[in-house]
Amino acid sequence: MELKRVTSSLLGFPLVLIILLLGNKIVVDMALAIIALLSMSEYFNAVKKIAKPVQWVGYTSCLSIAMIHLVPQAYLNMVVTLAVPTILIILFAQVIATDMRTSFNDIAYTFIGIFYVVFFIMFVAFIDGMPNGKILIWYAIFAAWGTDICAYLVGKYKGKHTFSKVSPKKSIEGCIGGTIGAVILMLIYTYVANHYWGMHYSYFFIMGMGIILSLVGQIGDFAASSIKRFVDIKDYSNLIPGHGGMLDRIDSLIFLAPFAYALFTLL
Repeated sequence: MELKRVTSSLLGFPLVLIILLLGNKIVVDMALAIIALLSMSEYFNAVKKIAKPVQWVGYTSCLSIAMIHLVPQAYLNMVVTLAVPTILIILFAQVIATDMRTSFNDIAYTFIGIFYVVFFIMFVAFIDGMPNGKILIWYAIFAAWGTDICAYLVGKYKGKHTFSKVSPKKSIEGCIGGTIGAVILMLIYTYVANHYWGMHYSYFFIMGMGIILSLVGQIGDFAASSIKRFVDIKDYSNLIPGHGGMLDRIDSLIFLAPFAYALFTLL
């Protein structure tokens, strides 16, 4: 399992690096739309045990990420804000059109999935589109994946106290080690950005941001685990050997993305 986990990471990281560094806005948005489609499919397959999600609305919402770059910046906030009530109207219209064969339970799980997957991933696209977005996006990645890696290593060798029955394998030591590791990685990255790329980021701000994003990302990891535990599955899929599904791999990243976007506007 560990060999598969390491191999998948070594193969996947260069692909992420190429897309984020070399891809223009269109390429990044399309890549994120594909990730959203895979994640939404995994979510729907998970909740099919307890509901009949309105899949066409979920998948259509995913495709909207590929078209974010077409929306003028001046209207972007309005479009995203209106998307929430619009999706709810469409879902309730589905209940009416099917004479309640589609139930409130069905549209509730559908809406949660859209918000959890599509809206959260959309903020990754927003970060990429910010000034210096190609630099800023890596803070979010280091906060998420840096926490995951460091928490895994610290928890494996030093973990003794279970954090929550939601995810019994996670330890308090691992959670603390994950946050410390992520902050250290982000501070090293800040040194590189300031000294070689002409940025002037505050180390104290980055430290505080790293703590916040790491903790939020870990809550995102627990959130994904709580869903899996509720529907009684181990992983969302076996798409990525050693890691599970796409949603297993990005659960912490997408959860912290909206907060990262907000903090980056202050940076």
